[in-house]
Amino acid sequence: MKNNTLTIGTRGSQLAMYQANSVKETVQRAHPDLHIEVKIIKTKGDKILDVALSKIGDKGLFTKELEVELLQNNIDIAVHSLKDLPTQFPEGLTLGGVLQRGEFRDALVHINGKKLDELHSEDVVATSSLRRRALLLKHNPNLKIVDIRGNVNTRLQKMQNGHCTAMIMAAAGLQRVGLDHLITEILDPEKFIPAVSQGAIAMEVRDQDTDLLNILHPAIHQPTLQAVLAERTFLRLLEGGCQVPIGCFTQIKDNHFRIKGFVSSLNADKVLLEELTGHPDQSIKLAEQLAGSFIRKGSEQILEEIRNNNTS
Repeated sequence: MKNNTLTIGTRGSQLAMYQANSVKETVQRAHPDLHIEVKIIKTKGDKILDVALSKIGDKGLFTKELEVELLQNNIDIAVHSLKDLPTQFPEGLTLGGVLQRGEFRDALVHINGKKLDELHSEDVVATSSLRRRALLLKHNPNLKIVDIRGNVNTRLQKMQNGHCTAMIMAAAGLQRVGLDHLITEILDPEKFIPAVSQGAIAMEVRDQDTDLLNILHPAIHQPTLQAVLAERTFLRLLEGGCQVPIGCFTQIKDNHFRIKGFVSSLNADKVLLEELTGHPDQSIKLAEQLAGSFIRKGSEQILEEIRNNNTS
């Protein structure tokens, strides 16, 4: 941070800008005398729009360029959708905190207002996520599913142009750009397991920048941080990433912490689904235990087969 100016790095989409400005406003409330500016940075994921995400590889797809800017001291905070951040940070970087989580569930958008249970073989459902693809096939193996890329508005335009009749998207993304009125149905997380950390906005920083970490501390939403750290522990131990069919969500209620996980093959013929509950103080331990159970039940073999398919 230079001359009392804090620089936030972000991708340039409407959703990314919403997230960056949310961080700016939250930090500004805690530090009204601080000057905060936003810098737009293009990532590999923004530039390659004609290849399925699962074929590109997900390591730093939407984050690497922002991390380079961080390490070169050109920005002070990189703001991401936390679900895009790999569970292992590059040397010198760390998670500086998270804002209060938004909607964590997935949403169905259908051109004619159909619900999930009303979809049939004539519907064409678009998604860029292997997790969503597997969950759709688990729900209805007769659905036709196609890939789709681009930001929220680009995807909606593709649907209007006939690319598909429906899409599955993060509900939070639609809500944050003012398009929640287009949501046909918010999907039940018990049946449609969300992505790890979905709905959470992350602040990535240099791990030795103690002054900045202290500045960010009042902006951190601690219940969200506890939840996403457990979910990311589950993902890390399974050696998963954005582009494998893994889902997980957590809940804290009546002094109980609940974590539910999902791993699937691409066509959903092999599905692992399990949950654990315990005291909130055990959140990380419960995530570790859940991952261990999945590994014992064959998750490594399922995911290795998927990775081999994607590289072949």
